[in-house]
Amino acid sequence: MSKIIASAAIRGAHKVVKRAEEVLQGALIKHGAEKTIEFPNTGYYLPLIYAMTGMEVQKMKDLQPVIDRAKRLLPPEPTEHIWLPYLGHTLDAGMATLFADEVIEVIKYLETPVPYSVTENCPDTGNFWLGAADDIIMRKRGIEFVDGTAPGFAAIVGAAPNVETAVKIARELQEKNLYVFMSSECEGLSFAEQLREAGVQLGWETRLVPFGKDISATVFALGFACRAAMSFGGVQPGDFRRILLYNKNRIFAFVLAFGMDKDAAPGALLDDEKYAQAAGAINFGFPAIADVGIPEILPTGVCTYEHVVSGKTGIPHDKIVQKAIEVRGLKVQISKVPVPVSYGPAFEGERIRKEDMHCEMGGNRSTAFEFVTMKNMTELEDGSVEVIGPEIDGVKEGGVLPVGIWIEVAGRDMQPDFEPILERQIHRLFNAAQGVFHMGQRDANWIRISKEAKKAGFKFSHLGQIIHAKFHTEYNKILDKVQIKIYTKLADVEHLREEARRIYHFRDERLSTLNDDSVDTFYSCTLCQSFAPSHVCIITPERSGLCGAYSWLDGKAAYQIEPTGPNRPLLKGEVLSAQKGQWKGINDFIYQASRNNIERFNAYSLMEDPMTSCGCFECITAILPMTNGVMIVNREYPEMTPSGMKFSTMAGSVGGGLQTPGFMGHSKYYVGSSKYILGEGGLKRITWMPKMLKEEIRPLLEKQAVRIGIPNFVDMIADESVASTEEEVMEFMQRVGHPALSMEPML
Repeated sequence: MSKIIASAAIRGAHKVVKRAEEVLQGALIKHGAEKTIEFPNTGYYLPLIYAMTGMEVQKMKDLQPVIDRAKRLLPPEPTEHIWLPYLGHTLDAGMATLFADEVIEVIKYLETPVPYSVTENCPDTGNFWLGAADDIIMRKRGIEFVDGTAPGFAAIVGAAPNVETAVKIARELQEKNLYVFMSSECEGLSFAEQLREAGVQLGWETRLVPFGKDISATVFALGFACRAAMSFGGVQPGDFRRILLYNKNRIFAFVLAFGMDKDAAPGALLDDEKYAQAAGAINFGFPAIADVGIPEILPTGVCTYEHVVSGKTGIPHDKIVQKAIEVRGLKVQISKVPVPVSYGPAFEGERIRKEDMHCEMGGNRSTAFEFVTMKNMTELEDGSVEVIGPEIDGVKEGGVLPVGIWIEVAGRDMQPDFEPILERQIHRLFNAAQGVFHMGQRDANWIRISKEAKKAGFKFSHLGQIIHAKFHTEYNKILDKVQIKIYTKLADVEHLREEARRIYHFRDERLSTLNDDSVDTFYSCTLCQSFAPSHVCIITPERSGLCGAYSWLDGKAAYQIEPTGPNRPLLKGEVLSAQKGQWKGINDFIYQASRNNIERFNAYSLMEDPMTSCGCFECITAILPMTNGVMIVNREYPEMTPSGMKFSTMAGSVGGGLQTPGFMGHSKYYVGSSKYILGEGGLKRITWMPKMLKEEIRPLLEKQAVRIGIPNFVDMIADESVASTEEEVMEFMQRVGHPALSMEPML
């Protein structure tokens, strides 16, 4: 391997470890050895250190053993360039660097003010660095690396030669659905600051994530990768070999190193500390690709292919993304959508402010709706997109107009039940277009088109082109023809909306009569077995998938679309327990699909053989023994619960395909089901939930409260405004006369 890289990486590691030790000594003097330290809202302590060593760092005094361990990893500091025939010493130096990085970064959270914005998206003004991802973000975003929505991530260090190049590279990475993690700077400027200057929206929703300007913030990208292995791969903390192999084989990431000034000497652009960070990434199988000429490491070994690639003068900026994908061995699938703006999932979280908007439709500003209906094959002309009324270029800037999106589909295997499923995809498909914002569905939709999209030539007809292209790409098993009409005249929109509303009502009435007892078939979902091998999700009409994304009808449609996919129809068979929700046919399938790990499960019981959980559940129900009831906490709630555990802590016990009596992962919709923990008495057992969740699902809860004869039951459920401990929940229950107090004991 290269003399320069080995020497530079080892020297850089010594510098970072020394810096970490100095920072720690200063913090010990200021805060004391017993000071609690943490990255906010995570149950993974300092995730990289926890993953590699199993060390649960919780107090300041716990950091000194980490520094000592990093020192033991350090090879002797070279006084000149050394040649090594293997990577061992360099990799050790890289890992020591990452340990030191986490020490430096966690101590930053003791600063006032904290140098990071603890949020999912960057604020419009002020500090925009996000720091460590919390567990809510981790589980929400990490699943995308499992189901293929995100094929990998690019960790960018340094800065591009100019703002235009930075934007072009970021957009290319977004179009390939990759996350972009940014840290470090070059000559005082960072890649993230260049994007900010260009007005590019940063944050987790746009997949452009600025971790921090310091080189030590690079560890947040590797910490994210470690948590993916522990959370979704089921790898135990301290099993460093499996952690590294999981990342090499499953998390397709790479480092893009930018030097900004190509005429400067390499040492001035990529200093020793950056080489040390690259060495740390190589441990994970993540190669480094540079835009400046630096010594290369071309033989394969730790990484799948080459380890450090730059060529003689650096990889050209118009080829660097494709080169990185090639070196990492990524398989990126892109179906080209014929629109004049960038298109991909990375743009789904894009916000369009009023001052950036060219025009908008719906959202209580105007009459609007969207509707999918099934037709006979002979009635449609596939690919026909017609705009009836003003086009975007005929609307004044800042204008508001009505819109009716009428989509007609036909196919030999198409069924009326699939109409609402396809309708729900409009939100996702429109939002993937850069410069298009969409919210809501049916006749409560809201669309904004940005000035930039209009300037690029985007028109209403392109909304139709998106639907046509993506419906054929994703639903070609059931669709043969797709025809779209977009109405922008008020009279047309109002007339057609009434027809759509009639069908909406018919669907709702039909679905309301669909329950677990009225069907003989449920659907399986094994999508998450790649990270929870023994987990099998059973989707019923009254219990949607744990993630909340799959209903019984979705499972039915998915099977029609892909019969060999993760969703299969299952005959319920003999009823073993109607109260707890157990059937012989379902048990037989679970035993086989869980690789003989789970013999049976109860769909409606919390305490006896509950359904297993992967890691994607929206909520967790947990027993509160003192209250003779249960609490429910949703993923978005970051605070401590009356159980004495945060969501992230409970998730570690529930996920991974475990069957844990007293704890259960599930969707929000299931809480409003008549079958919710029916085996323990149902809705009346709920004693506490966060206020945000209570208000979100209040209509579902109130409907069930009327059914059980306690119409004011929702207000008997405590939340954080009245109770934060189990004792306080009990006091509240006694004041309101909660029914769980008189029910038979759960234990």
